[in-house]
Amino acid sequence: MGLLKSEVEDAGLDACTMARDVRSFDLLVEDMETELGERWGGLDFADGLSYLASPEARALEFIAVAVDRADEEHLDPVIDLIAAAKGIGLKVILVAHDLSPVVLHQLLKLGADDFCPYPLPEGALSDAIARLRQPRAVAIENHSQTGGGEQRNGVLLPVYGLAGGVGATMFAVNLAWEISQLNVKSGLKVAILDLDLQGGSVSTYLDLPRRESIYELLSDTAAMDDESFQAALVNFNEQIDVLTAPADALPLDILLPEDVDRVLDKALAAYDFVVVDMPTTLVHWTETILQRSDAFFALMEIDMRSAQNALRFIRLLKSEDLPIEKVRYVLNRAPKATDLSARGRAKRLAENLNINLDIHLPDGGKQVTNACDHGLPLLESAHKNPLRKEIAKVAGSINALATGNAKVK
Repeated sequence: MGLLKSEVEDAGLDACTMARDVRSFDLLVEDMETELGERWGGLDFADGLSYLASPEARALEFIAVAVDRADEEHLDPVIDLIAAAKGIGLKVILVAHDLSPVVLHQLLKLGADDFCPYPLPEGALSDAIARLRQPRAVAIENHSQTGGGEQRNGVLLPVYGLAGGVGATMFAVNLAWEISQLNVKSGLKVAILDLDLQGGSVSTYLDLPRRESIYELLSDTAAMDDESFQAALVNFNEQIDVLTAPADALPLDILLPEDVDRVLDKALAAYDFVVVDMPTTLVHWTETILQRSDAFFALMEIDMRSAQNALRFIRLLKSEDLPIEKVRYVLNRAPKATDLSARGRAKRLAENLNINLDIHLPDGGKQVTNACDHGLPLLESAHKNPLRKEIAKVAGSINALATGNAKVK
């Protein structure tokens, strides 16, 4: 057994597990015993923070911080633990059970060196410890291969419409713009990638030209470097960079999963937030983007086509064992509070699909159509529109969590 509480202070240890209740992570306890025998200890968050302030803690090789969904309501102790560990040069393995993707990304950006899902897959902890012990020179060499310049670790936010016309592109464009406006002074960078190669309209909604170089870039991603990637982007109002859809419609299978990985690698290394406007068609690289996403927004309406497509989508995720927990369902043109009949239909829709409609976007009316036709975000053309205000709330929540400024209640 690992040592607990007061015993930790009196023992020479190699590692320590810290959790709200270490006993609730019994599989982690078993794996720590397998890897370290008696050379590890377990503490709750408060005792763990106190121990990290002691001289004995500096002798540790790493700490494993275990968190679950209940901890999202009180993230400050977890944030303090990671900060304290990094402050004395300790490695941190984050063990996460059922965390929301954005919170997970926030904790990783705070300095966690590695991540293991819980319940722990076989060998996951052993592999994570082995990576921590990788020589520093090799880690630097691997990092340098991503290209020159400042390296970022962007938040990936794909937006997918479960049916045509449900407002996915509108949501993607305005979400990106709202996030960019929250970071005008911070220097954090935002990009939109329009990967709807046939019907992409991000360029229309922002009144931007489509560059011929985009086809060349996507048709040979193996030859893509930082310079050619940046050259394909178009800037909007000196705030966000946009990879528009190609000038001509292209078959969706022109991109392979490895092509999409290369594009995402470049984007996430250069930008702090990357919004991806997805095609409504599910393709073989949809999985690639879902796996790498921090939160995957799926837009729908209260109608039969959205419900049927959502059912197909959910079945596919489950059959392929894809990370369904990353999907955030967005109900566009949601009913008003006074429309009890429509609100009842929305509730039954969610119950029948066994999902949570995490975000409700009100109908923005003609102002939304006018803004899209004139190539302007709602903030610039109709800042008091109720739809714009709701998207701003979503952007604010993402930005706060991703930058570590969240006020979690």
